[in-house]
Amino acid sequence: MALLTPLLSGFLAAFIGIIPPGLINMTAAKVNLKEGKKNALWFVAGAVLVIFFQVSLAVFFARVIDNRPDVVTLLREVGFVIFSVLTVYFLFIAKEPKAKKSKIKKTSKKSRFFLGMLLSGLNFFPIPYYVVVSVTLASYHLFAFENNIIFTFVFGSVLGSFAALYSYIGFFGRIEKKTDYLMKNMNTIIGSITGLIAVLTLFNILTYYFS
Repeated sequence: MALLTPLLSGFLAAFIGIIPPGLINMTAAKVNLKEGKKNALWFVAGAVLVIFFQVSLAVFFARVIDNRPDVVTLLREVGFVIFSVLTVYFLFIAKEPKAKKSKIKKTSKKSRFFLGMLLSGLNFFPIPYYVVVSVTLASYHLFAFENNIIFTFVFGSVLGSFAALYSYIGFFGRIEKKTDYLMKNMNTIIGSITGLIAVLTLFNILTYYFS
């Protein structure tokens, strides 16, 4: 049971972070549609390999930060400001995104594997995302910076990433019909999520100062 919490936390964090339509998951779906499931899985394997190293690096940074309570507090305050700004931006400023069709030429499995690695490597969001997630979980005593727990969390993140990407491959027909709706409402969805995170972060900050 001690390892179940970090496993599920990593899985859910990864799934939530990847499931909104984006470059990597939509490319995986397009590869599956144009070139078949095998090439799509090779693409996913490359992407997930990079995610493994990104999450590991993020948790390493988080462990260093967690040893400095003053840095953790500062990180929460900075996070609150960032999430608040993002909430205002996505809800009131950002323009409605439009789905873009991408052309994918048939190529080898090896090329798709490295394409997955490339696109995943160009996405720097996972590192700060997992730093905030792991530090936040640790502040609620749902995560500890111990080797076995860290490995379990990273493993859960890899499983969650694979599950999210595979869902785009396996159910793209259904997802494709809802993509336009998701794209039209993506700013509201993201803004609501960042707003909720901002409120929780503010609550955490106030609890720290008044406890």
